[in-house]
Amino acid sequence: MLSMKTQYALQALMYMAQEKRDTPVLIAEIAVKKNIPLKFLENILLQLKNSGILASKKGKGGGYLFAHPPESIRLATIMRLIDGPIALLPCVSLNFYAKCKNCDENFCGLNKVMIDVRDASLAILETQTVADIAKQKPD
Repeated sequence: MLSMKTQYALQALMYMAQEKRDTPVLIAEIAVKKNIPLKFLENILLQLKNSGILASKKGKGGGYLFAHPPESIRLATIMRLIDGPIALLPCVSLNFYAKCKNCDENFCGLNKVMIDVRDASLAILETQTVADIAKQKPD
């Protein structure tokens, strides 16, 4: 399940992508428009800035803007940055591998199924971008 922090990060990035501005967006504006607690959003955007997803400008006319085009920012990148592993078990994680306790991966049926789940999820999350989800229309 996506954490609230990741959901807020994706909501903020979608908002920024939908605005299609060449100028920075104020944190307060995003917080109000997307109903995200301001202090929580400040921490999220700072984390996205520190990872190189966003850039910021200080002073009058300041705020946050994309460091890279939204078309190049993969959902998997944001999810890993905020929440860590996408895989449901540590023994099938590509980037955060850890051996499960009391398990022999060579004979574990659960391991095999979770590899398929991971691969199916990544097939979507590695191809979908912030720009893609910003284009989605509500039902």
